[in-house]
Amino acid sequence: MPQVLYLNAVGNLIYVMVCMKPDISYVVRVVSRYMHDPGKDYWQAMKWILRYLLKTVDIGLVFKRDDKLSQCVVGYVDSDYTGDLDKYRSTTRYVFIFAKVQISWKSTL
Repeated sequence: MPQVLYLNAVGNLIYVMVCMKPDISYVVRVVSRYMHDPGKDYWQAMKWILRYLLKTVDIGLVFKRDDKLSQCVVGYVDSDYTGDLDKYRSTTRYVFIFAKVQISWKSTL
């Protein structure tokens, strides 16, 4: 039964991540890797994520048009070398913004 609850929680986090909170994409990716055998540490991580979501429920994306800005796309990229402590692989992330609105993002291992 605990594994079923863990799977449901990860599925709900993926929905929230895609629809409303792209800032949790990295941690959702980490906890989703261990869906076959979640240990106590990953249950603790799940609780941490849910507490974070509860505390930031009033924070969200706001879409505004700003006529003062030129309508151009701005991109940001970040990467780390062997930031994944389990398999020692690099993580790369990017986000593209158009008129103060996030239009594309990705985080890959």
